[in-house]
Amino acid sequence: MRVDTSGKISLDHIYTRPDPRAFFGTLRELDYYIPELAKPHFKGLITEYRRTRGVPAPTVLDIGCSYGINAALLKYGATMGELYDRYSGGDVHGHSRASLLARDRESIRSGEPAEPVRFLGLDASDNALSYALEAGYLDGALHADLENADPTEEQRARLAETDIAISTGCLGYVTEKTIMRIVAAGGGRPPWMAHFVLRMFPFDTVADRLAEAGYRTVRHAGLFRQRRFATPQERDLILDRLSDVGVDPTGLETSGWLYAQLYVSRPL
Repeated sequence: MRVDTSGKISLDHIYTRPDPRAFFGTLRELDYYIPELAKPHFKGLITEYRRTRGVPAPTVLDIGCSYGINAALLKYGATMGELYDRYSGGDVHGHSRASLLARDRESIRSGEPAEPVRFLGLDASDNALSYALEAGYLDGALHADLENADPTEEQRARLAETDIAISTGCLGYVTEKTIMRIVAAGGGRPPWMAHFVLRMFPFDTVADRLAEAGYRTVRHAGLFRQRRFATPQERDLILDRLSDVGVDPTGLETSGWLYAQLYVSRPL
């Protein structure tokens, strides 16, 4: 497998397919479950925002949303196990994209009432966004690369709807450039933020820029398994990177897993 500049294996190909089968088929083998671990923390933040800000149905912007996984878990009560079975189970190869979408929409219609929350997805993959929208997971989507360009006027208007911005793995590839463009789009109504960030990617620069914009960032005391290492090469490269940034992997990444930390940022 090819590795990227961070030392991680490149999984670009699973984010650009017309449907999520490659995504779930690949990540199931790597025990990728961080959206499940993030779910109670995001739910708690949404509940707190709803209570303290008096917003009955907050708008959540999922940065690097891919196929709308966080929305499926948080808005519609899905689990990662259910999604793995749905998109990488034994009968999945007999489905077309259209039949997968029909099954997703039926699952939403027949399931428990949705949580009172709106989800916007931000991603560079048009295919992933299109699927998440058509399935009904997302209420809106922004196909944009905010690392390299300011949002258009239309995109800025959508970003301004954001009450809470979240992510579960894109920080490190996405930097303070994207985060601060999201903050700027809010004008005088900066969103709350919660980001799960791999320990190999220092969050200091993002936290510093947010502090300049009037935020206070708190790191959660716990650590969260993201997925298993895919190859011995990936493990060795990431252990080297952790050493380079002054992070001790003993008993954590040395056990064969990538670990993330949770950072919650609120405007003062």
